[in-house]
Amino acid sequence: MQGQSGLLSMLLPLGVFVVIFYFLIIRPQKKRQRKHDEMLASIRNGDVVVTAGGFYGTVKDIKDDSYIIEIADGVKARILKASIQMKKQDEHPAD
Repeated sequence: MQGQSGLLSMLLPLGVFVVIFYFLIIRPQKKRQRKHDEMLASIRNGDVVVTAGGFYGTVKDIKDDSYIIEIADGVKARILKASIQMKKQDEHPAD
């Protein structure tokens, strides 16, 4: 009986640590990833996006795993979807 209580007293702090680790690290990371995936799914032609490298560009074409963005007049680049950090919101909404 004493051996079982000793084992339980050793495993209980480990279990508490795993639960805390899940709620502080894993769960928020999953929420951020889900939000990023939703943002990527909402991108359409003509949207202005910001890449991981800090480039602003206008989406010209959407491929399976990438976007074609125009970063300057006549300058187009193919960017992986994972490289898109954010979609710029219209700063001056239509009246």
